[in-house]
Amino acid sequence: MVQVFLIGLSAGAAAALLSVSVFTFSPLAMVLGCLVPLPILIAALGWSHWTAPIAAIVAAAILAAQIHPALSGSFLITVGLPGWRLGYLALLARPVEGVPGGLEWYPVGHLVVWCALLGALLMMLVLALIHIDQAETREKLRKLVESALEMAERMAPNTKMPPSMEPGRVVDVMLAIFPPLGAVFIAASNTLNLWLASRIVRISGRLKRPPADLSAMRFPIYAPALIGGAVAASFFLPGLIGDFGVVLTASMLLAYAILGLAVMHAITRGMNSRPFALGGLYAAVIVFQWPMLLLSMLGLADTAFDLRGRAARRKNPPPNNPTQI
Repeated sequence: MVQVFLIGLSAGAAAALLSVSVFTFSPLAMVLGCLVPLPILIAALGWSHWTAPIAAIVAAAILAAQIHPALSGSFLITVGLPGWRLGYLALLARPVEGVPGGLEWYPVGHLVVWCALLGALLMMLVLALIHIDQAETREKLRKLVESALEMAERMAPNTKMPPSMEPGRVVDVMLAIFPPLGAVFIAASNTLNLWLASRIVRISGRLKRPPADLSAMRFPIYAPALIGGAVAASFFLPGLIGDFGVVLTASMLLAYAILGLAVMHAITRGMNSRPFALGGLYAAVIVFQWPMLLLSMLGLADTAFDLRGRAARRKNPPPNNPTQI
């Protein structure tokens, strides 16, 4: 127990340091800001999921003392709670006979869906808070946009702002795109940090989970219904519920894009051009981003038509068993 507390204390201090670095507003700081959950997840996967709440409380206390007390609550909700949940699920296992090691671990695909769900739930909370006092939120955003535009005009006095940059229109666009983009960013950050933490802990030899074949991961049976309901809500339900649908659709599309990457890894296995195909795919995703939507469609198609199973059967057809007379 003492070791768990000390590890949680160290992880919390590291997470707080990464959080503070964001306020330097440098390009490197933004990268480090994306890795804020990493120390908490490393501690949770390497020692115990109980290190996650200890680390989150320590980091929140440091941020409250050094930056602002309001940051402590937001850190606990946005970083601490997801870190504890993902660490707990990643170490969840049940005894099953006939399985190597005698344990069946919580599936990787389910973890990816949980990363997306946590991102969506956090942005739903933000939307609910905005909805409580929407007029005040819009006014604060409008003043912020006006200040930014005035600063831009002072830096470039000869440049005339287009009519589309009118503060009211900019606020409308921000309120429309920020929730789904925020959900996608949080879901991607959760997934990346969970993967990095598992790799780091495995190298140290402390990871209890055996290596998993990521290209074989499957989503839970409720995932198609979840994204279908979210799409329906975003199109047909008005107000806050429709906004919730948009946020959940965006985060689940990211999850299915990750599944699409797993499909590509599976169906290109054994091909001589596999490194070039996968390298070009990852480069296109990083540079252009829009191929993620195609990967989402691929992941959905695999769920509906079992593309990986068909590809495996084509590569390894069953042996012929002629009827003996």
